Amino acid sequence: MDRSADHSTTEPATDGTDTDQTETVPERTDTGAELAQLEDRWRRALADLDNLRKRYAKDLDRERAAEAARVSAAWLPVLDNLELALAHAGSDPQAVVEGVKAIRDQAVQLLSRLGFERHDEVGVPFSPELHEVVSVVAQPDLPSGTVIEVLRPGYGEDGRQLRPASVVVSRPEG
Repeated sequence: MDRSADHSTTEPATDGTDTDQTETVPERTDTGAELAQLEDRWRRALADLDNLRKRYAKDLDRERAAEAARVSAAWLPVLDNLELALAHAGSDPQAVVEGVKAIRDQAVQLLSRLGFERHDEVGVPFSPELHEVVSVVAQPDLPSGTVIEVLRPGYGEDGRQLRPASVVVSRPEG
């Protein structure tokens, strides 16, 4: 068989082109269209972000209103009991005082359930996170900085507090 007539050779073709190499430079035929497409995507992303902000603002307002309604509803029994105490104010004064104390305890329990524990402890060391000093009194028998009187109780913990307790603390006599 004549090799020149046989076209099934195993040698690579040498016509000047290399078939194994791929072109590394991408073809940019229409950069204006690509730029317009990217600008369109950017504008859509901005519009989506703006819509998301508006939706979250509405959701936040709705959640605030719902939380205000839940807290207000939790206080309704306290208000009802105060009205009952006022309705019976003309009767036995001792019963009215006991009723008002019970209502106060109910309000303290409600604040506790909402996450704001009452702080009115005496004899504890002063803590700037929980206490506000109103007065300092010389007490030779107590260590300096001991709470000796609570004028107004505080509610909440140091990281989440409605108000600190107003206290009188001790200092060494001098």
